[in-house]
Amino acid sequence: MTQAQTMTIEEKLTISNKAIALKKAGDLEGYDRLMKTIPLPPYLAKIAKEKIGPEFFIRTGWDLSEAEAEFGQDWLGR
Repeated sequence: MTQAQTMTIEEKLTISNKAIALKKAGDLEGYDRLMKTIPLPPYLAKIAKEKIGPEFFIRTGWDLSEAEAEFGQDWLGR
């Protein structure tokens, strides 16, 4: 998926359901890895940046493509 493309709600739900199945099977690392492939909604990314700090995103590897599309490529560093 490129920056210009957005993930549909159906795609997000499919990934989420697979992640939940992994969690139920006891694979918490697999759950976490899959959930981080779903773009974080811009409003949540903005709040988390303000409350937790940008280092959180750098350290944890969440997909920030939707926040970057809304706020700009450099939003995390501002």
